[in-house]
Amino acid sequence: MEFCQKHRIALEAYSPLTKGRRINDPKLIPIAGKYSKTTAQILIRWALQHHLIVIPKSAKLHRIEENANVFDFNISNDDMTQLDAMNENYPVAWDPTHEP
Repeated sequence: MEFCQKHRIALEAYSPLTKGRRINDPKLIPIAGKYSKTTAQILIRWALQHHLIVIPKSAKLHRIEENANVFDFNISNDDMTQLDAMNENYPVAWDPTHEP
């Protein structure tokens, strides 16, 4: 991410909601509660604050509306640092940098 930002390369947060696998992550729930948001909204907002292109997917209208409701708050620097520390290089799709 740092390399891309340094060289003005836009990054897309592919599957920013981890295909739903981390929506109930116990580390995300307290942060979401602090902002009165869902964990999905926290994941989307985190990516936006890192200047990533975010295209979350949902087939349910209420979730589409929820996913769009992320521009009325900012995650604090302390919470961003905590979220950054959660990086596990968690793959949700094929990773072209690793051979099968």
